[in-house]
Amino acid sequence: MSNQVLPLLGRIADTVSRAIAEVRPELAGSDPVVRRSDHADFQSNAALALAKSARTKPPELAEALTTALDVDGLIARVERSGPGFLNITLPDRVIWNQLSARLTDPRLGVSARDEGQRVVIDYSAPNVAKEMHVGHLRTTIIGDSLARVLGFLGADVIRRNHLGDWGTQFGMLIQYLDEHPEVAWHHDELDPGTSAVSALDELYRTARAAFEADPEFADRSRQRVVALQSGDPSTIARWKDIVAESEKSFHDIYDRLGVLLTSDDSAGESTYNDLLDDVVTELTDRGLAVDSDGALVVLSEEVTGPDDTPVPLMVRKRDGGYGYDTTDLATIRHRIRDLAATRLLYVTDARQSLHFQMIFEAARRAGWLTDDVEAAHVPYGTVLGTDGRPFKTRSGGTVRLMDLLDDAVARAHTVVADKNSELPAAELDRIAEQAGIGAVKYADLSSSRVKDYVFDIDRMVSFTGNTGVYLQYAHARIRSILRKAGDPDVSIDPGTELQPAERALALELDAYGTALTEVSDNLEPHKLCGYLYDLARDFTSFYEACPVINAEEPLRDNRLALCRLTARTLRHGLDLLGISAPESM
Repeated sequence: MSNQVLPLLGRIADTVSRAIAEVRPELAGSDPVVRRSDHADFQSNAALALAKSARTKPPELAEALTTALDVDGLIARVERSGPGFLNITLPDRVIWNQLSARLTDPRLGVSARDEGQRVVIDYSAPNVAKEMHVGHLRTTIIGDSLARVLGFLGADVIRRNHLGDWGTQFGMLIQYLDEHPEVAWHHDELDPGTSAVSALDELYRTARAAFEADPEFADRSRQRVVALQSGDPSTIARWKDIVAESEKSFHDIYDRLGVLLTSDDSAGESTYNDLLDDVVTELTDRGLAVDSDGALVVLSEEVTGPDDTPVPLMVRKRDGGYGYDTTDLATIRHRIRDLAATRLLYVTDARQSLHFQMIFEAARRAGWLTDDVEAAHVPYGTVLGTDGRPFKTRSGGTVRLMDLLDDAVARAHTVVADKNSELPAAELDRIAEQAGIGAVKYADLSSSRVKDYVFDIDRMVSFTGNTGVYLQYAHARIRSILRKAGDPDVSIDPGTELQPAERALALELDAYGTALTEVSDNLEPHKLCGYLYDLARDFTSFYEACPVINAEEPLRDNRLALCRLTARTLRHGLDLLGISAPESM
């Protein structure tokens, strides 16, 4: 908390709260209802909200609060408006000093308010030997942004990539590879542009067809599944090779997307195999796991089916095998007991909401998930095509994630080239890659995660509107202004009068920490996107209204300070979204 510069919104809210407690002690602790205003710097609607509880009329309570809000160093004037609104204006000096404190702080004045939290974020989770496709886009991008924001706010973030790396499908794939040693599927055996998972995915399809057509191969595949599950060394070695080659392909995409996941963050389904028996034993001993036609299930006390009977969570199948339910129960127990997590976030699509509701319920009833630990499913909507249907290839197939990124970069290349025809080819390629990848990520993150959104590349790479390219260009433009000015270190003269456009930009800059707090509390990265877009627009209005380089001192330094703080905030905010901020564009 040592780096915190308390936002002016918070300082005003504290001041109004003290006034409420002074005027009406019985209402102490009530929400001061303070927000930004178009009519002043801030507005409090507390008189309107609390009048009924105070058994008085809003104008009378507003009058009393106005009297209690002594004009002092923080407040320049208070004016009543409407039935019970208080319009609060701050002295110019207070706002300039606030900006100066943020400008000189390496954290932009934002506190590490989540220190002491240990957060496990489960995201991405592709399947081994399968291509990453458009369905993996949102979990990867949203999870990565949350990891960045929560980490910056001081939480100890543990990233977990819950790979689909176990199951009967590996038996037939391993058997097929052993019987066809001539096939190429390792990275170093393939042509450039072909990934190991692409080759493995195709080989699995071939193995599956053989499994269905050849009973003898099917029997050998089943025996291989038994060998895998029993730990046969040669089978395990082949399985590990498949996992390792798949991870190389996944990380080619992660590196291109600029996400934080590394191989150290991978903890696939197989990680928990040795824990499954203990989980079942513990649930049985606690009386939670009960017999159901030879299987073991936990019957939900919260979720019922169409016939009003409890929906079961499958703990152990009739054949003694385990499935996703058991693995997820072992996972949550491990993260609470062994990783000492205080917050668990599962970033998966909305269709898994019921599954996680039941996992969390079982974990609470087992005593693992206590009131000291927050567990949350972080659901998201579907990526749609421009036709409003789930995003598919023209032939109706699933879109490979790498192909989608290639298309976005190619379109960005055309758009950037139209505006920068004189750029060297290498520089143009670099900017197009940053713009294309940034456009994809921003389009995803700027939508409320629970809603579907349309994947429209032309709109995404536009230099205008609420796009990642617009924000990247805004940052590059400010950096260009600073370079023209010699990129000087500047200090703020707090005695200078604020112009309206300066004031609007200054108050927006002061709200950065509040925007990050909203993301942490609500797990909604689009709140940060909206903030950065508003900041960029406020800067445009400021720059159009207020000369910078040609201004007289001390205005020039103050305005250069506004430019510098805006550039730093845009760059930092984009980084928390996992988006690069080019110096030129």
